[in-house]
Amino acid sequence: MNIKRHGIILNTENFRDCVAFYRDAVGLRVAEEINPADDEITVFDLDGAYLVVETGGNAANGVKDVESNPTKFRFNVEDVEASATTLRSRAIAVEVFEYDWGTTAEFFDPDGNRCALRSQRGFGIQAQDSLKHL
Repeated sequence: MNIKRHGIILNTENFRDCVAFYRDAVGLRVAEEINPADDEITVFDLDGAYLVVETGGNAANGVKDVESNPTKFRFNVEDVEASATTLRSRAIAVEVFEYDWGTTAEFFDPDGNRCALRSQRGFGIQAQDSLKHL
């Protein structure tokens, strides 16, 4: 296989709310909107990868458990505390955790999909430019 690009497709029940969440609260850059009048597909750029938000998913009241959704979106940032403060200022509930190996912050999108911030310290993967502003 000669993979040219990679990405994730997220089917959502609350499509408009999830698009607004990833665009406005998390700060992802919209790369493309397909049939925007029908709100069918929004593609976000993840610096070499992509996140496609589509309709057709199931929302949960609150956060989805691991059994119903074993995937978590993780965004590595330079400063988890500062990024968590930014999310809180955008009305997102965030819980920060300190570990010997680094810091994480847990939150969830309008469909209940689990998301996290992770400190770049000690991770071994370079930070992505698209999330440095968080």
